[in-house]
Amino acid sequence: MVLSDLRIAQLCEDSRMIDPFVPDQVRLEDGKRVISYGLSSYGYDVRIANEFWVFTNAFGGTVVDPKDFDTRAMTRVEVAHHEAVIIPPNSYVLGHSVEYFRVPRNVMTLCVGKSTYARCGIIVNVTPLEPGWEGHITIEISNAAPLPAKVYAGEGILQVIFFEGGPCRTSYADKQGKYQAQRGTSFARV
Repeated sequence: MVLSDLRIAQLCEDSRMIDPFVPDQVRLEDGKRVISYGLSSYGYDVRIANEFWVFTNAFGGTVVDPKDFDTRAMTRVEVAHHEAVIIPPNSYVLGHSVEYFRVPRNVMTLCVGKSTYARCGIIVNVTPLEPGWEGHITIEISNAAPLPAKVYAGEGILQVIFFEGGPCRTSYADKQGKYQAQRGTSFARV
C-alpha cells in the first residue's frame, strides 16, 4: 500500500524515519519562493545539501569505473544555502540529501525527480531505499540540456514515495549492504 501523509508522519514520529522531518510542504522561506520540500499527500519532498561532486576531465585518461572508482574524476563544490551549483551542459553531478533516512523493515521506497527540475532538462536518479536501509541519500543529477543549469542547495530535488507491506525476510541491514549508514555523498562501491 502507498503511504499517505498521515502514515508517513506517524512513522517519522515513532521511528525517526526521516531526520530532520518537515511535517508540511514548504514553498516559502523568509518570504522568498523555494523549490518545495517536506511532507506531501503521498510522499516526502527531499532537499539537496550544499555539497556537490562534479565530474571533471582534469586528469586526462581517467575512466569512470564502478568497480574501481577514481575520485580524481570528481571536483567538490560547496555552495551556500539557497545558492545554486551550476551544472555544465550534458554533465553529471552527485549530491546528497539534507535528510537522514531510517527505512523500517516493512517499508520500501521509490524516488523520483521533481517536475520543476525535469522541465529544465535536469534528470534526478536515485535507486530505491530498501527495507532496513539508513543513511543520507546519494543523489545523481544529470543535466541533459544543451545549456548550463542551476540546482539550489537546501531546496527540494526529489520525492520519495513509500510502500508498506509485511516485514521482509532479509533487509538491507541484514545483508550488510555496502551503502548502509552512509553520511554525505557516497561514490560507487563493489
